Amino acid sequence: MTDAAALLAALHSRGWTVGTAESLTGGLVVARLVDVPGASATVRGGVVAYATDLKASVLGVDAGLLARVGAVDSEVARQMALGARRVTGADVGLATTGVAGPDPQDGQPVGTVFVAVSTPEGATVTQLALTGTRAQIRTAAVDAALEAGLGAVRPAGG
Repeated sequence: MTDAAALLAALHSRGWTVGTAESLTGGLVVARLVDVPGASATVRGGVVAYATDLKASVLGVDAGLLARVGAVDSEVARQMALGARRVTGADVGLATTGVAGPDPQDGQPVGTVFVAVSTPEGATVTQLALTGTRAQIRTAAVDAALEAGLGAVRPAGG
C-alpha cells in the first residue's frame, strides 16, 4: 500500500477528512492523494499558496511573522496546516513550505523543508534537510508530508 493509500485508509478509519496547504510542493501532495481510487470520500481539497502573500491572505498565516522570518519557517508551516483545515473544512491539514532551489530563500539553504500536520488532537512540525535536484527535493517533501500525516492520524497501536 502506498503512503497516500495508507494515509487515506487511516483517515477513513477515524472518520476524518484532509486538506492541504502547499508551497514548494505546488499541489503534488493533494495530487498524490487523489491518485488513490476512492479519495473523494476523504480528500476535501488543497490550496497552493506559492506566493508568500497568499499564505497570509488565503491561509491566515500571520503577516507579521512572514515579514519577520519569511515563508520557510516551522511556525509558518504550522499556521499553514491550520489554515488548510479552516479553508477546506477538513479535520486534518497537511502543509509544506521550504526551498527546492536552485537558490536559497529567506536565509534558508536549498533543501530546507518544513512539513506540518494539524489534527483535532494537535499539530506537529518536522524540519527536513533534503538533498538532490529540485525535483528530488519536492518529491521527498511530498513523501515526508504523507508519512507525517500517517504518523499523526494512525491511532495509537494502529
